[in-house]
Amino acid sequence: MATDLVHPEAVHIAVLAKAPLPGLAKTRLIPALGARGAARLQRRFTLQTLHTAQQAGLGEVTLWCAPDRGQRFFRALRRHCGIHCRNQPDADLGQRMLQALTAQELVQPCIVIGTDCPALTPAHLQQAAHALRSGQDAVFIAAEDGGYVLVGLRRTIPGLFEGIDWSTARVMAQTRERLRQAGASWQETALLWDVDVPADLARLPELHAWRADRHHPY
Repeated sequence: MATDLVHPEAVHIAVLAKAPLPGLAKTRLIPALGARGAARLQRRFTLQTLHTAQQAGLGEVTLWCAPDRGQRFFRALRRHCGIHCRNQPDADLGQRMLQALTAQELVQPCIVIGTDCPALTPAHLQQAAHALRSGQDAVFIAAEDGGYVLVGLRRTIPGLFEGIDWSTARVMAQTRERLRQAGASWQETALLWDVDVPADLARLPELHAWRADRHHPY
């Protein structure tokens, strides 16, 4: 007997990225890599993150660009990959994530990621999407440094990104408190590491995806 195929609910993925420009991208890595080396690393991080997001097969992937989508790198991505690019607002991280999360008015669940977590895999994104499809209001992948590398929402949670000490070890703990205050349900699906400071670079060779030699036309 034939059975109907089950089509899971689409989950939008928004990627926040800085253009790989010397002096703009990965500035905390400049002492180790130089400004141009840090920019090249940002380029590679962005390409890998987009590949990971597309491989997850969850739904549309949108790239939120800083300082703007007119940068040469972003224009090349639109031409070669068909990536839909939007401008990040000139605001703090919380407001930038909120705009990306709510741009679709949450008519479908949305996940936001940055480009600083090369350990993120398609399976991590699929697990996060499953949490949202199962009815959780929010999903997170916490970072070892006290922040998080992924946030996803099913619905708007008032005050979620307000009063957060961004770029500190208190981010995830403060976010949990905002979730409790709002009476929201959430799930944390993994604990990963990101690359923020020179000491983090030593961990990159651990990653199979990082060791793989990929060539891009842009």
